[in-house]
Amino acid sequence: MKKKIAVLEGDGIGKEVMAGALDVLRVIEKRFHHHFEFVEGKIGGSAIDSYGVPLPEETLRICREADAILLGAVGGPKWEGGPSHLRPEKGLLGLRKEMGFFANFRPVKAVQSLISASPLKREVVENIDFVLVRELTGGIYFGKPSGRFGETEPQVVDTLRYSKHEMVRVIEKAFQLARTRRKKLTSVDKANVLESSKLWREVVEETASRYADVEVEHLLVDAAAMKLIQTPRAFDVIVTENLFGDILSDEASMLTGSLGMMPSASLREDNVGLYEPIHGSAPDIAGTGKANPLAMILSAAMMLRYSFHMVEEADAIELAVYETLEAGYHTPDLAVSGGVIVNTKTMIRKILDHLSEDEVIAGIMATFQ
Repeated sequence: MKKKIAVLEGDGIGKEVMAGALDVLRVIEKRFHHHFEFVEGKIGGSAIDSYGVPLPEETLRICREADAILLGAVGGPKWEGGPSHLRPEKGLLGLRKEMGFFANFRPVKAVQSLISASPLKREVVENIDFVLVRELTGGIYFGKPSGRFGETEPQVVDTLRYSKHEMVRVIEKAFQLARTRRKKLTSVDKANVLESSKLWREVVEETASRYADVEVEHLLVDAAAMKLIQTPRAFDVIVTENLFGDILSDEASMLTGSLGMMPSASLREDNVGLYEPIHGSAPDIAGTGKANPLAMILSAAMMLRYSFHMVEEADAIELAVYETLEAGYHTPDLAVSGGVIVNTKTMIRKILDHLSEDEVIAGIMATFQ
């Protein structure tokens, strides 16, 4: 199978973690007889340096012509303090909006060898396996008017705006996902206060009528935040709006002990997607060999699963990651007792070793050293 993949390294550790994902995909190419064409583009701070804007038209063209997009990370202190439209993060927000990526999937899964890295008790963390689905293109981040006003007494306004269509399409995606898993969906809102949440809950109930096999529960966002810490195993698929999803997904990332373990997928109706780790660009460790490449590699696995429907290939990558961790190898961000702390390149190499199917594949991997 032939697929064109847009590769956006971004800033900070983006280049280092992206290298691992591409090495893994090259092995998948050979092992499963695919052909991946990688086309590079710039985004974020690196794009500001090269083009004067965080999302150049050339990058948009590359992404529009691709079957999927891999993105490393954006941002850093180098670009702080400038005009808001020239912040690196504007590149990511603009890409999501321009490409129509409206549904963000963030899987949270406990890995036995990393449970001690979680701040929660082992009995709470064990066997966690859920996906948080976040709406991406509406809500308070994009609502107008937004800004400051008032000369003598400064005031601010942010507008939370949603159309029913924006709610319907992401909620439908979440139900479809729940149907492929344990058939339970938790909808998170603030329907006791917000009009947007009241409509959200109505849409969930309307959609549920077409998914009789999926169990549905509604939680207010504050209750959901507590339950994520108290009984995270109770969740299967969580669906919520943009702001709540942003906050809850970062909370959920700490269940597994490190942002370095958290991949994500941002999808549209045709399953073309943007795949990225949820961690930042970590400029303080860029180039030191301390970056954790696992979230980026797992994001590549999500790309194979959701955009290309290469389930066996995605399973192979995920298994290689988990086997590497179970063998005791980890990067410095994973504060687990015992095991061996390795640098970024060594971690990638260990995963490639576990992807090896025979001596031929081992020979292919040797070219990446």
